[in-house]
Amino acid sequence: MDRTAWRPFLERWSEEWLAVREEEPLPFEEPITGNWLGYAPASDAQVAEAEARLGRTLPPSFREFLLTTDGWRRAGVFGGHLVPAEDLGWLRDLEPMWCQAYEEPDEWEDDEDEDADPDDEDDDEEAGLLGRALMISRDADAGVLFLDPDDVDEHGEWAAYELFSWSGMGPQRHGSFYELMYDLYAGFHALDRPQCQTQREWDEKVEQARLASLAGEVDGPLAVLAEAARFGRSRAMFLLFQMRILLGDHEAGQAIQSALRHGKTQPTWRPDEDLLTAEVLPALLPEHELAARHCSLSTLDALAQFGSDTVRPLTSGFPERAAEPGFRVRFGNAEFDAAVRAAVAAPGADPWPLLREALTVWRPMNEDHIAPIALLADPEVAALITPERGREILATRRG
Repeated sequence: MDRTAWRPFLERWSEEWLAVREEEPLPFEEPITGNWLGYAPASDAQVAEAEARLGRTLPPSFREFLLTTDGWRRAGVFGGHLVPAEDLGWLRDLEPMWCQAYEEPDEWEDDEDEDADPDDEDDDEEAGLLGRALMISRDADAGVLFLDPDDVDEHGEWAAYELFSWSGMGPQRHGSFYELMYDLYAGFHALDRPQCQTQREWDEKVEQARLASLAGEVDGPLAVLAEAARFGRSRAMFLLFQMRILLGDHEAGQAIQSALRHGKTQPTWRPDEDLLTAEVLPALLPEHELAARHCSLSTLDALAQFGSDTVRPLTSGFPERAAEPGFRVRFGNAEFDAAVRAAVAAPGADPWPLLREALTVWRPMNEDHIAPIALLADPEVAALITPERGREILATRRG
């Protein structure tokens, strides 16, 4: 990304950030003026001086960033500040405790143990990464942002990383400095949910993806909904869940938890109780039963504890109600429900062709319903829907 593209991106970021956060400059900072979280651009000479001092040519997106603003006040919610060119330096020199934390041997490790532990190999790789890292941040929330000069792509971009000690994860890689900044920007949107043009643009894209999904497109809507979910659009998470669970994605429950959980931020979308009760909760029953066998927390358990005020009463006790005699899953609208039951009951080796034909009479309950996910609540029907057949369902024009 060159400076002509950096400037409008950073101006939008500044405007949206300052609209929802009251920023007081730290003692070492200049006051924020003109709705701009950045500073004056670095000069070519300042960047060249930094490169000479470091002995490396900076990667293109980071170099152009510095020539747009020599530093940045808020690198996402947790990333602190991005330092100016004159303060760039190697992590091992500026904050050596990060390197030391990954270099220290495990106190429980037996030096005579000849069995190689993959975790030890990961620690060695991370220690090497931190030992050569170019530190680009300060005052992060128990974390650091850095670039890897040894991980360079065909465009000259260095891989960029974020590392936070409280996250429980090691360094998180991004393909370039720009990709790191974009992820931090998306993370700000996901946490703060500012009412702004960016969010309105994503809501329009989500609606287009919904219509495309009903028309039988699969990969395009999946990509759009996943990206909108990164920006905290709850409706996108809800639609994404319906597609992913039909594709056999075992992590689909994470999407629905993000959409339906209780949070401090203002919700961007409210779920329909009838749709939750008729389709979503039944579709989560198989995962709940599997989690119970492994003594782990299911999506239904998580929603019963941490769901929104609308979701918790619906979810709490639902597995028990579903286990009562007389409970019967409805597969959808009456015509579709009857067609599915007829397909399963019909004599023959494979009910799938009849089940696939039944899709012609399926109708969504409302504008947040894009797939017949209640099919997955019945073990006999769910057994027919492999990930490949789930994709076939999604590739069929519906509604």
